[in-house]
Amino acid sequence: MTKPTWAQAKLGCQDKCGSVSIPYPFGMTDNCYYNEGFLITCNEIFNPPKPFLKESNIDIINISINGQLHVMQYVAYDCYDQFGRREHQIKPWISFENLKVSSTENKFIAIGCDTYATIRGYRNDKSYESGCMSICSSIDYISNGSCSGIGCCQISIPEGLHSIDVAVSSYYNHTKVWNFSPCSYAFVIEENKFNFSSANLSDLRNVTELPMVIDWAIGNVTCEVAKTSSEYACMKNSMCYNVQNGAGYGCRCLEGYKGNAYLPHGCQGLKLRVVTWENNKELDIDECEEGLNQCTMICINTPGNYSCACPKGYHGDGRKHGYGCMRDRSQVIMIVLGKHIFLSSPLEAITFLHNLLGHFDLLDSYGIGLQIA
Repeated sequence: MTKPTWAQAKLGCQDKCGSVSIPYPFGMTDNCYYNEGFLITCNEIFNPPKPFLKESNIDIINISINGQLHVMQYVAYDCYDQFGRREHQIKPWISFENLKVSSTENKFIAIGCDTYATIRGYRNDKSYESGCMSICSSIDYISNGSCSGIGCCQISIPEGLHSIDVAVSSYYNHTKVWNFSPCSYAFVIEENKFNFSSANLSDLRNVTELPMVIDWAIGNVTCEVAKTSSEYACMKNSMCYNVQNGAGYGCRCLEGYKGNAYLPHGCQGLKLRVVTWENNKELDIDECEEGLNQCTMICINTPGNYSCACPKGYHGDGRKHGYGCMRDRSQVIMIVLGKHIFLSSPLEAITFLHNLLGHFDLLDSYGIGLQIA
C-alpha cells in the first residue's frame, strides 16, 4: 500500500519553491503564512527557483515543521599573496527578526595555519563575542578529521543569538605558511556537515557558502499565555511546547498522529497494520505505521496512542518486548509415529524417549503438538 502524504501548505497555497517544500506556518503569498515573519520569497530568476526568507538574501535549503530552517551562510575569507599583501577579504553577517542561530546544531569553525577568528552577536540587547585561533608551521602536523587548534579550531555557539558577524585575520599575513596555507577562513556551519582535512587549507577558496541551522518559533510568549489567545497556532490533536533557544513556542502532533500541527486537521491518525501468520496485509483504517509501534501482529490506533492485539487462534499481549502472540494449544500439528518401533534393549528405549521428550519444548514454542500413536 502506498504510504500517505501529509498536507504541508495551507489549502489553496503553493507548497513548493523549486525543489524546497514550503510548509505552513510559512508561505509565499497573502493568506498563506501565519504572519509576516513567515513570509518566503520565491526567486524565479534562478533555475530551479530558490526560496529566501522575506526579502533578504538568506537562501533557504530546507524548512522543518519541527522548528528549524536550514540556510546557506557566507564564508569569511582573509587571503594573501606570497609577499604578505592582502588579496581578498570577506566579513559576512546575518541578522533575523524573530529567529535564532541554533546552539545545538551548529559550530563556529576557523581554518588556517596563521589564523584567528571571531564571532560577534546579540542576545536580546546584549552583545556577545568569542573566537578561536589556529596555528601550524607545517602541513605535516595536521591530523585529518581533528579540529583541535592545528589547522582548524572550533567553538560552540551560545543560545539566543539573533544576529552574528564573522571576521577572520592572521598574525603574520600568512608569509610563513603561504605555500600551503595562503588564507584564513571562518564560518558557522551545521555540525555534521563538515569534516576537516588538510586540503581545506587551500580548497575552501572555491567555496562561498555553507549550510547552517536556524531555530524558529511562534511569537515570543509561552504555551500557557498563547493558549489564551485567539491566535494560538496549535491545531486539533496537537500539543504545545516551549522552545529552548529564545522565546516563543512550537506545536507538534500527539503520539499516534502525524502531519502538520499548524494546519486545521493537519494531525492525522496513523494507519492500522495487521500481520497474519501466513503473510502481511495492510488495511486502510487509521494507522499504526510500521516502525512506530511495538506490536507483533495487530496494532489498533486510539486517540493519541495505540494498542496491540492477537488474531483469532492466538493469545498473548501482542507486544515485541512482551509475550507476543502465541498459537493456541488446540491448534496443533499432529506428528504420528508408527506403532512398530523396534528397540534392541531397555537402555536404547530409555535413550530414545529422553531424546524425543527433549524436543517437546522446542516444538511447543512453535505451536506444534506431538502425539505418539
